[in-house]
Amino acid sequence: MRKMILALAGTTCAIAALVAQTKINPTDPQPTCTMCPGYYIPVSELEAYTRKAMTEKLTDQQVRDVEIGKAHIGIGMVYRGRLDKPAPDSVAEHDLVSEVYHVISGSATLVLGPDILNRQRRPATLRTVREFNGPGNNGSEIRNGVAYQIKAGDVVVIPAGTGHQFTKIDDHINYLMVRIDPDKVTPLKSEAQSKEYLSKPAGAE
Repeated sequence: MRKMILALAGTTCAIAALVAQTKINPTDPQPTCTMCPGYYIPVSELEAYTRKAMTEKLTDQQVRDVEIGKAHIGIGMVYRGRLDKPAPDSVAEHDLVSEVYHVISGSATLVLGPDILNRQRRPATLRTVREFNGPGNNGSEIRNGVAYQIKAGDVVVIPAGTGHQFTKIDDHINYLMVRIDPDKVTPLKSEAQSKEYLSKPAGAE
């Protein structure tokens, strides 16, 4: 028993020392991503994703997923065609991943809000759940949602847990998406993996 108590005390001291080491020193802050590289994605690669989406009738594609220390950051390209009315249960919500849209071309009506009606868990087997934006729900409607008319150049910020739904797309909408994943639920995707993906038809990767 004495040995067990001493071992427990030693472990507790070690954990306390580790926690103390990870506290931010205001006079000497250290990088939260140690010796991490920067990342560059050329516009030609982003355009290749848009072409692939249009040719193969894809919607959401993940270009990169990178490590930044305290989080993963995903870069996606999304292309949506004309939409006259929302599809049933098309409200989306992501529990752990926040999203930022930057509209490249096209225009649409996007409704945002946290109060989602008739929530249904998204299947864990979906590729978007496994690789892009983690666990979340779909719903039928956003109660008291706010509708925004978004167009090329606009930016939209969608916190984790906030419902979002396209209710109308005039002709198409193409947007770059930044996914902020502090819990690191999405897998990393490198430049080499991106090039391999682009070289193959949908379903072959």
